[in-house]
Amino acid sequence: MKQHVPISFAVGLLLASAAFAFQPLITDDTGTQGSGGNQLEFSVNEDRASLAGDTTKTRTLQGAYTRGVSDTLDAYFAASLVRIRSTIPGADADGSGNPALGVKWRFFESEESQTSFALKPEVRLPISSAKETAGLGTGRTSYGLTLILSQEVPFGAVHANLATGRNRFSDKVANPDDATTTRASIAPVWDVSEKWKLALDVGRETEVSGGNKTRSDFAEIGTIFSPNKDIDVALGIIRRSDSVNPSTTTNSVTAGVTWRFK
Repeated sequence: MKQHVPISFAVGLLLASAAFAFQPLITDDTGTQGSGGNQLEFSVNEDRASLAGDTTKTRTLQGAYTRGVSDTLDAYFAASLVRIRSTIPGADADGSGNPALGVKWRFFESEESQTSFALKPEVRLPISSAKETAGLGTGRTSYGLTLILSQEVPFGAVHANLATGRNRFSDKVANPDDATTTRASIAPVWDVSEKWKLALDVGRETEVSGGNKTRSDFAEIGTIFSPNKDIDVALGIIRRSDSVNPSTTTNSVTAGVTWRFK
């Protein structure tokens, strides 16, 4: 019988399969494309998770298309391909993760204080029961909502997120309870030069399922290179550790390209 990937491994994978934030960060910003604007994003993520002597390596290829519906409202679609290789017998898997649909609405903006707020609701479409069993995502429609703050400061900007969501499973034997997730994070971004930005992203994610609570803390260092106003090239290094004993420690590298066009 195929062994299920432990839930502590799956938490990071499910989050990674969600739509893009402000590449390469986990924390999103309030920026939108403007009416008629378009954005394409592509990234590759390499995760190495270690738990009690076992190692799981996950490679995720992601793509997202965003369309500016108005100056303050974006709509987007995201999809991913996932490859899992593990020392746990039977835990290897390949396939598509949960597609995602969502919008970002910047509902407040002050030129005087240079402060803005946005809301980002998202729906993650289900994958097959076989893919859920393999650890590639969730077999029922899942969803999330993120409150975003962006504050311009003399060195660049600071972004903060409060997010909540629900991961819903179709296999009630392996996952008898759905999972409620929350995340709080903050990311200062420094404008090093006209073309370079450096960022630090720190936060805490919590998953509650059937009375069990898992806390995961993460920290990321990222850089963004913009050869022109329409293209960004991003690279980030992330370290994550959860509260379970023994805990899962995950080291990740993410690299991506963003292209904006009319």
